[in-house]
Amino acid sequence: MSTSVQLEIFEGPLDLLLHLIKKNEVSITDIPIATITEQYLATLDLMQSFNLDVAGEFLVMAATLIHIKSRMLLPVGEDEPDEEEGVDPREELVRRLLEYQRYKDAAAVLEQREILTRDVFARSATPTEEAGPRGFRELSVFELLGALKGILDRLPQDTVHEVTLDKITVREKMTLLLDLLRVSGSLYFESLFAEVRSRLEVVVTFLAMLELVKLRAIRIFQAKLTAPIMIEAAAGMDEAAVQVVLDETEETQNGA
Repeated sequence: MSTSVQLEIFEGPLDLLLHLIKKNEVSITDIPIATITEQYLATLDLMQSFNLDVAGEFLVMAATLIHIKSRMLLPVGEDEPDEEEGVDPREELVRRLLEYQRYKDAAAVLEQREILTRDVFARSATPTEEAGPRGFRELSVFELLGALKGILDRLPQDTVHEVTLDKITVREKMTLLLDLLRVSGSLYFESLFAEVRSRLEVVVTFLAMLELVKLRAIRIFQAKLTAPIMIEAAAGMDEAAVQVVLDETEETQNGA
């Protein structure tokens, strides 16, 4: 598949680590490095299999985790300097995570406050829809990948490599998803994959969903952490539909 997706919603490697720490319900100050490293590398593999843009900083963090893991597995040598004894290899990573978490918490608080310029400058008549429904939480891309992995795990294993010429494209899936939301207004994340029978179709559907998030045509929410994931139409849905048609027309003309 040649489609590559680069999204502003993508968090960095520290966000992925915080997500895994939260998922495993462990303390930042006592990270089970072997488990977290394994899950971190598995997430990178999943991202790359979906042609999601994996920045170099993700790979640097992967190397850092592997290095820390190897240091924790090796016994401390007698010839090592005394000042090295008792130093936890995770110490620097923990410091970075705690500092980053403080910045994230502060940013979340500031985001809830009124911005002065909203009361000073004239606002457009078009309503904005940056925030989701009251009481709902937005999902990170890593939470979506985790949900998607569960769907992939339920698919039957491919025993034969089948070449199909008539494959649905990301643009076509975007149009189908917009049509569904135009009728229902919202739907369950799981329902998008109810009739999917191949990994390729899962990939295309997921990439279409991410592209629509990027275009602010849809929102993805949960009522709470363990609730079903919901996909809702956003105010930019109609503009996104027009853009999809224009892109498809341009691709068709370029391919002619």
